[in-house]
Amino acid sequence: MKNKKVITTNDISSSQHIGKLIFQLQRLERNPRAFGEAGTLTPSEIHAVDAIGEDGNILMSQLAERLGVTKGAITQVISKLEKKGITFRATHPEDSRAVLISLTEKGEIAFRAHMELHAQFNQKLREELSLDEIAIFEKCIKTFTSLLNRENERKSK
Repeated sequence: MKNKKVITTNDISSSQHIGKLIFQLQRLERNPRAFGEAGTLTPSEIHAVDAIGEDGNILMSQLAERLGVTKGAITQVISKLEKKGITFRATHPEDSRAVLISLTEKGEIAFRAHMELHAQFNQKLREELSLDEIAIFEKCIKTFTSLLNRENERKSK
């Protein structure tokens, strides 16, 4: 008999836990959330705010690339954020064809609220896990993400 992999109960359990994790993440990504005085933002909106807040100013094309979406999709998100008073667009000082995106004061509030949400989550992790366990957890997330990226690339070919 050739090298046939035997599926164990442990494999099924891991697979079920990963499935539950994916399901929970999908639920989180569907629901808008309040970010203090900045108001309620959808996951795609707060991800854009987060990316802009990291750089201060970012080109529309760079933002689309960083978030892994089309320029058209990011234009729609930025338009919604502008209507909410979260972002503003400006022409690049050296290239009139390029558009720079920045956060308004309200956008900075949303960015800080989002960072605080991450800090609270990290604090909860530190209460539940040791530093060694957190390091292993982070390595597992990177590995899992890499595997998913490769699978998505394989399927898109």
